[in-house]
Amino acid sequence: MNVSLPLILGGLLLFIYSITRLSKVMEYIFTERARKIIEGGTKNLLISLVIGIVSTILLGSSSAVIIIAIIFINARSLTFKNAMGIIMGANIGTTFSSQLIALDLGKYAFIPILAGLLIYVFTKSDQWRQIGKAALFFGLLFFGLFLVQLAVMPLQENPQIEQWLMQIEGNPLYGTIMGGLITLIIQSSSATVGMAIIMGKQELIGLSAGIAIMLGSELGTCSDTLVATIRGSRQAIKAGVFHLLFNLSTICLGLLFFSPFVSLIEKLSGNAGLNTQIANAHVLFNTFGVLIFLPFTGAVYRLLNHIIPEKNQRQESD
Repeated sequence: MNVSLPLILGGLLLFIYSITRLSKVMEYIFTERARKIIEGGTKNLLISLVIGIVSTILLGSSSAVIIIAIIFINARSLTFKNAMGIIMGANIGTTFSSQLIALDLGKYAFIPILAGLLIYVFTKSDQWRQIGKAALFFGLLFFGLFLVQLAVMPLQENPQIEQWLMQIEGNPLYGTIMGGLITLIIQSSSATVGMAIIMGKQELIGLSAGIAIMLGSELGTCSDTLVATIRGSRQAIKAGVFHLLFNLSTICLGLLFFSPFVSLIEKLSGNAGLNTQIANAHVLFNTFGVLIFLPFTGAVYRLLNHIIPEKNQRQESD
């Protein structure tokens, strides 16, 4: 346990640092293009949804995409109404990283690390140097998770850890709260879900615990987007509240139908390992949440306009 803890913390810190830096690099590469796409293509809710999905896959962080949307709202390049689809799409796009983590790419992390270093050192073009940095941080991200995976292996024999994890397995609400708190502390839902996937792979937790932790990560990730709305416009505040309301609503539905959802994932995943099952649960849960919520976006839009009116008392036109 004493040997594992520093390695777990070190691996997690490397993962969080890498995903943060990767998001910054990808923002540098894609933000101007993203701005043009967002400004020109968000009039339609479904198009906004697709933009949210693709942007999150490219940037590697749903929080980064939503915060960029909030920045655009404050700059009056985007309205709250048009941002709703982007926020929901970001929730689907973030599941892409879960699938990558489930593929267990850590053992191949040296390839993008080496490629990134070579590109960065031996090219003079700023664009190529940014691509080199992206490859480097992509590799470091999975190397961090590989370190965590090595560290958690001895925990299988620790009775205290086993007892604590059994509590999560038998109590979805407790697991959800723990997932939320962990995400709130480390400020990365991808790291929280990644930890759940790794613990599933090592059979430290079962599918129920993995899904519960994943549900909690959806709530914890709202904190940084809410912070981004501080001192922002009323429309930006509504976007942050919408993100919280959307995630909270889908989490409540997930807990309400927890057992049937676990059974569905087991059926659909077949003989796949627990790591893949947890990653699949992340994709299906977030996709189902968006599909269920889509018909109510108009009503939620009107509700938030009523609760948080514009300072001049004029609301956006429907």
